[in-house]
Amino acid sequence: MSLRLGDEAPNFTAQTTEGEINFHDWLGDGWGVLYSHPADYTPVCTTELGMTAKLKDDFDKRNVKVIAVSVDDLDSHKGWINDINETQNTHVNFPIIADSDRKVASLYDMIHPNADDKATVRSVFVIGPDKKIKLTLTYPASTGRNFSEILRVIDSLQLTAYHQVATPANWVDGDDCVVVPSIATADIPAKFPKGFKEIKPYLRMTPQPNK
Repeated sequence: MSLRLGDEAPNFTAQTTEGEINFHDWLGDGWGVLYSHPADYTPVCTTELGMTAKLKDDFDKRNVKVIAVSVDDLDSHKGWINDINETQNTHVNFPIIADSDRKVASLYDMIHPNADDKATVRSVFVIGPDKKIKLTLTYPASTGRNFSEILRVIDSLQLTAYHQVATPANWVDGDDCVVVPSIATADIPAKFPKGFKEIKPYLRMTPQPNK
């Protein structure tokens, strides 16, 4: 099954390093990040899991829960966590799903036969409070994920979910935003009292409304 933006994130029940979870129940009414690893004891993924642990406060303040998935079993995960904690100077503080039957990998289309018919690709899914998929990213095995970019995208997704703006290229939290085309220029002052700049009739910029 190929998942697209706007699709409901498939629900599942699975064993994790923090006990059994029902995914939708575990997410609750907040945001979530699900990301996959091809196997335990892989070097790039070791650094990624360590970085996730270090960024827990950043995810928490955005009301985002993070969960990882790998096709190995719980005992393997627990051994790997020891290595992550040691080598990355951190403490893994989020669950890792044991997916030895590849149930979750199959639900989220993480098995790409042209890459590897046994291991999961390295995907990222950002899921909104409505349980809909808001972002998908897939990385090759050789390239570590950029967690600053993942946080930046979450900031944009959360901003644009509640305000009638879009975010321009290279936007970071606090920068000016694009007024969405569906708002008439004459209506902008009432909706965006901080003011706006019309660069072109279709390109109107305004200060970030929630700052």
